[in-house]
Parts: sequence; structure tokens; C-alpha cells
Amino acid sequence: MNRLYTACIMKNGFLGHDASFMLDFVVTALVAIVPVLLYSLYVVKYQKKFRLHRNLQIALGLTLLVAVTAFEVDTQIIHGGWENIVNKDPDSPRLSGEAYQYARSVLHFHLIFAISTPFLWATTLFLALKKFPGDPKPGSHSRLHKVLGWASVIDIVMTSVTGLWFYYVAFVA
Repeated sequence: MNRLYTACIMKNGFLGHDASFMLDFVVTALVAIVPVLLYSLYVVKYQKKFRLHRNLQIALGLTLLVAVTAFEVDTQIIHGGWENIVNKDPDSPRLSGEAYQYARSVLHFHLIFAISTPFLWATTLFLALKKFPGDPKPGSHSRLHKVLGWASVIDIVMTSVTGLWFYYVAFVA
């Protein structure tokens, strides 16, 4: 495929709204991550499959790291900020006035969770890999791991919910 075709695909989203490809990709990832996360919690709590839980968490963490990095490069460097995506035509902006201010407020609320999630998740993963080496099994680190794990779950669910809320107010409503 030529560059022009690729640029057009990456510039426009695939969910039917006037968002970028990477914005639609991250929104899709936010929807998909919660069920996988819940499955990971199920296998560790009820099936005692600690290795599968660890592998799912590592895969989710790496997937989110790659997706969010690509999203930030696309949004900040390629498009110059979310405002340029939502208001592609400066002569006829999609969001202005109160709607724009509301979307900004929702985004700021979303960023509380979106910024803390990778740090919390990375800490949880790092400590787990350090304290549960090789074949993971419950041990002295389990209590702290549960606290960090549940905090991470709440954080990523809130990241997902507030991210979808922002997408809705900025690109759908």
C-alpha cells in the first residue's frame, strides 16, 4: 500500500465517528481489557492457576503499554493534541463552548486514572515477579499483592469507564 492510503487509514477511525484510528483502537482496547482482566482474576481466585494469571497480567500490561504509547505518539505528535482530532475543520469545529469545556473536564478526570494506572500496574507486576519467582504460589507477599492488585483493577476499570465517557462526549454525542 502507498503512504497516502496508510496515512488516510491512520488518520480516520473505524468505529464510525470522527476520531483517529489510534483513538478508536485504544477505545476498543479499553472495552476488551476488562473481560480479560476479570478472567485473569477468576483463574487465580477460583482455579488457582497462578502461572496463567501471571502470564495474562504480563500480556495485558505489555499490550496496554504498546497501545498507549502508539496512541500518545499519534495524538500528541502526529495530530498535535486531541483538540485537533475533534475539531479537524477549524472553520466548523465539532466541539466549542460548553460542550468543549465539558469534554475537557471529562478528559482531566480520565487522566487521573489513566496516568496512575501504568505506575500502579508496573509496581504490582514488578513486585510480583520479584516476590513470586519461577512457579508463582501464594506466600508472604500475597497480602500486599492482593491490595495492589485490587487497586490496579479499580484503576484500570475507572480508566476504561472514564475513557469511554470522554470518547462519547468528544466524538459521539
